[in-house]
Amino acid sequence: MGEEVKLFGVWGSPFSRRVEMALKLKGVEYEYFEEDLQNKSDLLLKYNPVHKKIPVLLHKGKPIAESAVILEYIDETWKGFPLLPKDPYQRATARFWARFVEEKCMPALFNCTVAEDRKKAVEEAHETLKLLENELKDKKFFGGEDIGFVDIVADFIGGYWLRDIQEIVGLELLTKEKFPKLCEWSDEFVNHAVIKECLPPRDKLFAFFRTRFGSKS
Repeated sequence: MGEEVKLFGVWGSPFSRRVEMALKLKGVEYEYFEEDLQNKSDLLLKYNPVHKKIPVLLHKGKPIAESAVILEYIDETWKGFPLLPKDPYQRATARFWARFVEEKCMPALFNCTVAEDRKKAVEEAHETLKLLENELKDKKFFGGEDIGFVDIVADFIGGYWLRDIQEIVGLELLTKEKFPKLCEWSDEFVNHAVIKECLPPRDKLFAFFRTRFGSKS
């Protein structure tokens, strides 16, 4: 199609990886630029002057920032493999749960690594995961029989990120005993052919988190 698509990201970022997942599911070819967040490139600062963060998608010379916004842009721009449902109510519901993951789940999970009252922090994280488990019900993915918008936004939970952090820090957050459906979903997620291709190298990610969090188990 002659469409120039570029992605500025960081290898270990679940936010960057979300965009790669969406592009690959859609079959969109793109050029990837790895950013150093300690020494941000002039291009990143040019294309995202407001937040100065990754990811940034550049399409036909026009930048789009913020991963969830980028996902919707990708879904609206390239047809085939819909990320969001066609039905307006189902679309709104997917957006609701994606926002819940970003605004409630992820902060609660991260808080478990720094909170002084770890027991309380874990309980609060469990509450958010329980709500997600209830929403998943008996579906294979949040999107139904295949990956959808919420699944991709929840890549931090379904992919290697949460698994590695809870092992290194010594937490029991996402366990088969407490959340059997979410764990089954997570296994399906990481074994999906396209998702597997987009996940960061697990040994490299584990080493990065060990350096950052240390072993507190």
